Amino acid sequence: MGMLTLTDVELSQDIGCLDRAWAADATFALVPARSSVPREWVMDALRRLPEPWRQGHFALLTSGSTGQPKLIVGLRQRAEALARLLDQVQSGAAAAATVVALPLTYCYAFVNQWLWSRVLGRRLILTQGFGEPESLRVVLAQARDTMLCLVGAQVPLLRRGMPDAVFPGVVRLHFAGGAFPQEHLDFLSDRFPNALIFNNYGCAEAMPRLTLRGAAASEQGANIGWPLPGIALTAGADGRLLFRSPFAAVGVVDAAGIHAFSPDEWVESGDLAVPTADGSWVLSGRSNEVFKRYGEKVSLAQLIGSVRLVWVGEAAFYRETDRQGEQGAVLVLAPSPSADELRRVLSALRAEYPRPHWPLRIEGADVLPRLPSGKIDNLRLAALERRAIVWKQRI
Repeated sequence: MGMLTLTDVELSQDIGCLDRAWAADATFALVPARSSVPREWVMDALRRLPEPWRQGHFALLTSGSTGQPKLIVGLRQRAEALARLLDQVQSGAAAAATVVALPLTYCYAFVNQWLWSRVLGRRLILTQGFGEPESLRVVLAQARDTMLCLVGAQVPLLRRGMPDAVFPGVVRLHFAGGAFPQEHLDFLSDRFPNALIFNNYGCAEAMPRLTLRGAAASEQGANIGWPLPGIALTAGADGRLLFRSPFAAVGVVDAAGIHAFSPDEWVESGDLAVPTADGSWVLSGRSNEVFKRYGEKVSLAQLIGSVRLVWVGEAAFYRETDRQGEQGAVLVLAPSPSADELRRVLSALRAEYPRPHWPLRIEGADVLPRLPSGKIDNLRLAALERRAIVWKQRI
């Protein structure tokens, strides 16, 4: 008999199936219903799990920014310990419930919300997220002593879909899965006046949390704060952020085979980062989002941060090579900017960066494609239909 797989659609219809799977001995997998990964790949990966991983574990399917499927395998005892630790380090108002606006097949929502509610006995309130914004607005308006977890890319959806709504019953507001929306803190504080706002950082291999910081602890959106107790971070010679964690996944199954993490192994987070004097860490961007252009080191994470200071819609880059063979990037904005909005974006980039850092083009689109997790799907940007060039750099 094959291992049990559960999709986010199945969980939304019967959340009890997840409780039953967690209580059973056999390892199970959480798989997004809209994943582009063939089910045959998932089932083959599960069949290849080593015997020790077939009991008391769980697996999460991810492809992230690479587009290459990976099955991340976690130990349930570790995940429960992390859920308890996260509650301890989130000082301030206690949360009695959590509103789920992300798919539970996403590691961030699964651990921070479903598992947190299970091990601490808190109420779990399921919604369809921004797929049904009015229903989400009603649920948040009725919330009391509630925790909400979002990704930064959803803030423009919140601004457009609920521009005047205020949610005083939310006491914890968490962001993860991409750039922290530092530039929207005033808006978020107005809409969630009683909430402590947190920047969460990690990766699926960390299951998923490595650091946490309160929004007020730094004015830098790229500052991810300090490692959680028991977790160690270091930077490799090339600036890649590595970690050791007692809560991390036990291993990964991917196209290269099966890799079990040893206790003393430094595991790659997929990001570049530098430590600061106070012990916190600052991200430079994803390892595949930092490149050289005409000898200049370009960070797409820094560029997008500058854009978001003057642009309240959605924004993302995709990589491209120019006619001279140099690497570059194209900026996509949604909705398509007006002439004044475009001028503000260009002025912000020109004021802060030399020409090699500027985008090759700026394109406008109705909406940006998204992953099941709610994050922007950068791999689909280059093939996005109904986008128009609104500015082009002369090379």
